[in-house]
Amino acid sequence: MRDEELQALAAAGDSGAEETLIRNYYRVIRSMVRPYFLVGGDSEDLLQEGMLGLLSAIRTYDAGVSVSFRSYAQLCIRRRIYTAIRNAAGTKNVSLDDCLSLESSLFENQPQNQELRNPEEILILREDAQKRYRDLLQQLSSLEAQVLHCFLKGMSYREIAETTGRPEKAVDNAVQRIRRKFAKTQKDPSDYSFG
Repeated sequence: MRDEELQALAAAGDSGAEETLIRNYYRVIRSMVRPYFLVGGDSEDLLQEGMLGLLSAIRTYDAGVSVSFRSYAQLCIRRRIYTAIRNAAGTKNVSLDDCLSLESSLFENQPQNQELRNPEEILILREDAQKRYRDLLQQLSSLEAQVLHCFLKGMSYREIAETTGRPEKAVDNAVQRIRRKFAKTQKDPSDYSFG
C-alpha cells in the first residue's frame, strides 16, 4: 500500500495502518534526529518528538493537496524537532530548580520545619530579613521596587501592570531583574532553598 492510502486508513481510525506508517518512518525520523542535540535531553527525546510530528502529519494530511504524504510528514517531523530544540534552549521552560521564588518567606530566614523557641532568635531573624529587604531595595529602580511591593502583596502580573501603567511583559522583565539582583545579594547565590 502507498503511504497516502495508509494515511487515509489511519486517519479513519485503523490502528494497523497507523502502526505500519510508524514502522515505515522510524528510520526516516531517526536519520532526521541524528544531527541535533536537545539541551537537557537525549536523542530518544528528540525521537519521540519526531514521532509526535509523524502522528500530527497522519491526522492532518489533506490528500486533496498536490503534496505527497512523505513530503508533508517530513515537514511536520522537522518542525516538531526544531520546536523541541528551540523550546529546550529557551528560558521559558527552565527547570524549577534553577528558579528563584519572590514570596515573602524569602526574606524570612527561618527554617521551614523547625519551630523557633527563642524570642531573641525570632527578633534577630526578623531584623536580618528587614536588612536584606532594604539592601535589595537600594539596588532596584523605582519601577522594580514598585513591582516587588505589588508582587509581595500577591498581585498577579496583570494587576501589577494595571497598577504601574506598564505592559505585562515589562512587569515580567522587572521580576526577572529583581530575581537576579536578589540572588546576587545572597551569600551563596546558587542556594535558592529559602522556602
